[in-house]
Amino acid sequence: MVERNGYYSIIVLNGSKLYWFLFLLSGFAFSQSRLNAFLTPSDSLVTSKRNTVVVTEASLATLSLVGLNQLWYANYPQSNLHTVNDNGEWLQMDKLGHMYSSYHMGSMGANALKWSGASRKSQLLYGATLGLAFMTTVEVFDGYSSQWGFSWGDMAANTTGTALFVSQELIWKEQRIVPKFSFHTTSYASQRPEVLGTSMSQQILKDYNGQTYWWSINVYSFFKQSKVPTWLNLALGYGADGMLSGNANSYPSDMPRSRQFYLSLDADLTKIKTKSHFLKTIFYLFNTIKIPAPSVEYKGGTGFKFHSIYF
Repeated sequence: MVERNGYYSIIVLNGSKLYWFLFLLSGFAFSQSRLNAFLTPSDSLVTSKRNTVVVTEASLATLSLVGLNQLWYANYPQSNLHTVNDNGEWLQMDKLGHMYSSYHMGSMGANALKWSGASRKSQLLYGATLGLAFMTTVEVFDGYSSQWGFSWGDMAANTTGTALFVSQELIWKEQRIVPKFSFHTTSYASQRPEVLGTSMSQQILKDYNGQTYWWSINVYSFFKQSKVPTWLNLALGYGADGMLSGNANSYPSDMPRSRQFYLSLDADLTKIKTKSHFLKTIFYLFNTIKIPAPSVEYKGGTGFKFHSIYF
């Protein structure tokens, strides 16, 4: 069995963010005022903008799926559609990756439609479900590959990410809890680089030991009568350690595994006040990443540990 890392979801998300960065860089050809006007969301539906969003998203999704099929699945034999139970692998870090990616792809889809002036209903129905639709397609690809299979655990994580975004919009009309990501290098990658990555860029995607997923909670949104800064967030993190393979004891020199829980501070960059829609877009894109900050860690077997700066 070939080792499987579920990092394609983060690759797809990074590809979406790359599109937005290229989109913004191309905007420097405009004057600052014209760029700001272009990025300003429309008050009512602008058909040309909506069509641009639809065509761009469809093109990106198609290119991503074709590329994924050629770079990944084409190297392995196909099979009939089948399922696998991989819920116990990587101490569920891969599942959090699915949730994170589905949430942010849906968020980008909804905000793109908001920019076009589409109704809130359209934003939630057709934009916020973008991540779930894309990730479901990828899961079907898995199901037809003999090396892997359709994972209901992955689907549950994808659905959770979409539900987290949609439910907050329906209940609060704002995102008070945002999934975020951080990474630090570990010594495990050098022990099994073919699985955990040979370079920094690969390790960010493949070394689950160095990944931390956060639920970044905006304090002010829950206590709006307080004097708490509007941008201040409390972050709850989850990570794992000691993993050289998906399943415990499936690799000869596998290490003792442990879960890690974190408490830290963070910032909601979208709450920073500015009239520049260019800066608002930049803040929105970077709001997917947890900022380095003092953190308290609890690790099974060793207890509590304080980090002056953790990332």
